[in-house]
Amino acid sequence: MQPSTTATTPDVSRPVLLTQLPGPKAAAWIARDDQVLSPSYTRIYPLVAARGAGCTIEDVDGNLFLDFTAGIAVTATGHAHPEVVAAIADQAAKLIHMSGTDFYYAPEIELAERLARLAPGTEPKRVFFTNSGTEAIEAALKLARYHTARQRILSFYGAFHGRTYGAMSISGSKAVHHRGFGPVLPGVHRVHFNCTEEALVEQFDTVCPADEVAAIVVEPIQGEGGYRLPEPHFLPMLRRHCDEHGILLVADEVQSGIGRTGRMFAVEHFGVVPDIVCLAKGIASGLPLGAMVARADVMDWPPGSHASTFGGNPVSCRAALVTLDLLAREYLENAAERGQQLLDGLRRLAKTAAPGLAQPRGLGLMVAVDAVGPAGPDPQRRDAVIEAAFQRGLLLLGCGRAGIRFCPALCVTAEQVDSALAIFAEACADVTS
Repeated sequence: MQPSTTATTPDVSRPVLLTQLPGPKAAAWIARDDQVLSPSYTRIYPLVAARGAGCTIEDVDGNLFLDFTAGIAVTATGHAHPEVVAAIADQAAKLIHMSGTDFYYAPEIELAERLARLAPGTEPKRVFFTNSGTEAIEAALKLARYHTARQRILSFYGAFHGRTYGAMSISGSKAVHHRGFGPVLPGVHRVHFNCTEEALVEQFDTVCPADEVAAIVVEPIQGEGGYRLPEPHFLPMLRRHCDEHGILLVADEVQSGIGRTGRMFAVEHFGVVPDIVCLAKGIASGLPLGAMVARADVMDWPPGSHASTFGGNPVSCRAALVTLDLLAREYLENAAERGQQLLDGLRRLAKTAAPGLAQPRGLGLMVAVDAVGPAGPDPQRRDAVIEAAFQRGLLLLGCGRAGIRFCPALCVTAEQVDSALAIFAEACADVTS
């Protein structure tokens, strides 16, 4: 039966499709969108969302989808978690905005205290709030240059840090992010993710003097670049050279942080403590919020040197406080368990039922697998599998050259993981045939 337009969307274990996709209402909205929205947006299939609950999205035609995108790894506690919704409503009735740049209010202070305690390392921390991940990266770049009085930044091929100018300048995942937008930020150098120590030293010895480097910016697990995990030597090696040369290590945990890998921060899996951590996406379960958390002795810039009108908005901060409570209470453990279930299932598919899959990988609910053809990684096959999954009611995203990423909300159930794996196997078989 078609869900009521007024009833709460159920959080289902399997999709419920009532129309062809897109349905008539969705098609009408897409036609209107095509007339007014920026062509730079990267819509990959015709989903027009109306409402959601947990790991379920309901579209405008009443179709129910299993959402294994979480709005690009954002809705950490699921869509419309009742505790998050209640906190938002309560705060909105009291104070929607006052600007933490110029005034004080409790939710921003409470959240900063919580993040300062949670961030890796025992040293005191300070927090700067932003609206997004790319703004957190911009703040980190400015702080690193200010604190060190150096200008050079070292980043990695395959990295994605955002689309504003500084973040874009240090990214290296797709040419389209750079094409037509130069010149970019000067003083940026790149090496390969998981590079050897010899390759890093060669960079320092040839074109990027270590004593001029303000920061090394790294995703502990590359996101847009393909859900690539670091090799055991890599992050400790970066930490060692940062310590040796007075360089700040900046961990971009915008996608990998806030419980996505089964721990609060991905760097915790590798025993590395960064000097600065950048957060966003899952921090407020869907509300716009980002944060840069730095050692207190590093965050030494003066009043007025950097600010944000909306960063640390009281409504977003209340949502974030509840999100952190939910993670600590139940979802961190669930992310680890369901992530292992998902990864094990993809490994079985890659070995048996779906020969067009390779390299299942991930930590927690940050999991991916590559679509491959006779010549190796196959982006067209990847796109076809994602489309076939959508037509069966499963929402997925791509990453890297030919990766398919699975990043559901951290509240995903075992039944939903099993359903997603079954649908994904059908989609792969359909594309193969």
